[in-house]
Amino acid sequence: MRRALLAAAVLTVMATPAFAQNYKFVIVPKAMNNPFFDFARDGCQKRAKELGNVECIYKGPVEHEPATQAQIIQDFITQKVDGLAISVADVAAMTKSIEAATAAGIPVITFDSDAPGSKRIAYIGTDNREFGVALGKQLLKLRPGGGKYALISGGPGAENLAERVDGVREALKGSKWTEVGGSPTFCNDDPALAVQQMTDLRTATPDLAAIIPVGGWPMFAPEGFKAFVSKSKKDLDAGKFTLVAADTLRMQLELLNEGYANSLIGQRPFEMGGKAMDTLLAIKKGQKVPEIIHTGLDVVTKDNVAAMLK
Repeated sequence: MRRALLAAAVLTVMATPAFAQNYKFVIVPKAMNNPFFDFARDGCQKRAKELGNVECIYKGPVEHEPATQAQIIQDFITQKVDGLAISVADVAAMTKSIEAATAAGIPVITFDSDAPGSKRIAYIGTDNREFGVALGKQLLKLRPGGGKYALISGGPGAENLAERVDGVREALKGSKWTEVGGSPTFCNDDPALAVQQMTDLRTATPDLAAIIPVGGWPMFAPEGFKAFVSKSKKDLDAGKFTLVAADTLRMQLELLNEGYANSLIGQRPFEMGGKAMDTLLAIKKGQKVPEIIHTGLDVVTKDNVAAMLK
C-alpha cells in the first residue's frame, strides 16, 4: 500500500507544470532606442506569456552599434540560452555571431533584418525588396510627373535596408524620377540625425521633389520632423514636395493625420516578435519550420489613417 502511494505521489509531481520544459528565448534588436523594436518586444512578451513555458528576454545595444550587438550575443551564448532571434545590424559581423551560437548548440533565427548565407534557420519579417518597391510605387502614384528624389537609410551594413533601397530604385526605374547624388544618406538609426539629413538634402538641392526614408527614423523625433516639414509645408500642400516614409508607428500615423507626410508604408513588428517565439519553440521541439516567414505590409494615406489610429 505504501509503495502504491509513493508511486502515485511521484506520478502526480511529474505531471505538474514545474517539471515541464521551460525555454529562455532572446530577441536582440539593432537598437533599443528605436521605438520600432518596442513593438517586436511587446509581441514577443505577449506570445511568451500565452505559451506559458517560454520566457522572452529583450536586449540589444542602446544605439545602433554592430560591435555591441555582437558582444551581447556572445554574452547570451555564454549563458547558454535556448534560442536567439536577431535583427541583423551588420551582416558580416552577425554571420560570425550566428556561427558561434550554432556551434554552441543554440538555434538562431533572424527577424526584421536578415543575414542570408549565414547559419540562421529562418527569417521572420518583411519582404524588404517588396517593401522598397511599395514605397517607390506609392511615390509614383502620388507624383507621376517625377522630379528629383533622395533616400534616407539607417546602417550601411544592414541587408534589409539595402534591399529596400534597391526596391525603391526598381519601382522608379524608367519613370521621370531621378535620384540625387549622395543618396542614400545613412543615419545609423538616429532620429535626430535623420531629421538633420533631410534638412541637408533640401538645402543641397532646393528643387528636391521628394524624400523617402526607408525606415521611420526622422518621424521618431516628431517635434524635429514637424519643424523640418513646416519650412516646406506650402510645397507639401501644393504637391511640389512629397514625403513617403516607411513604418506606421502611432506617432507617424498622427503626423500623417496632421498633414506632415503624404503616405506611409508599414510593417508588422508586433507580429514579428510573436512569430519569433513560435518559431524558436517549434525548432526546440524538433519541428521543421519555413525558412522565410513574411509578415506583410500596410499602405496608409490620408484616406485611411483615421481608421488606423483607432
